[in-house]
Amino acid sequence: MADNMTIEQRSMTMSRIRGRDTKVELAVRRELHRRGYRFRVNAAWLAGKPDIVFTKIKLAVFVDGDFWHGWEFERRGGKLAPYWREKIAGNMARDRRHAAALRAEGWAVMRIWEHEVEKSLQRCIARIERKVAQLRKASQS
Repeated sequence: MADNMTIEQRSMTMSRIRGRDTKVELAVRRELHRRGYRFRVNAAWLAGKPDIVFTKIKLAVFVDGDFWHGWEFERRGGKLAPYWREKIAGNMARDRRHAAALRAEGWAVMRIWEHEVEKSLQRCIARIERKVAQLRKASQS
């Protein structure tokens, strides 16, 4: 697939894209911390290196960018160049593999999308809090 940038231009562009500590990820982490939750960040020992991890209750939370992780990919994918279609399809397949591996190890997996955080951070935090409460209750019984 012919790219519309040189190798050097593509490398420079891609190097500026954050893989961790994105604005939406930081917003979610800040709010959870403000509410008294304590968690691990970018847990390299787990499949997929989840953005937020509650180790005691085995909850892995991924805060995913809409473009990179394929939000509405079926609708928008046809408009992308083949390079990006392949790249994002590969990201989505990798995300599914990592989620399956985590679930096989007994972890609960949550995916929070960038647009959800931007639309309503409080609603996203409430989803996480409900899941945390559910898992804490299940671990106590």
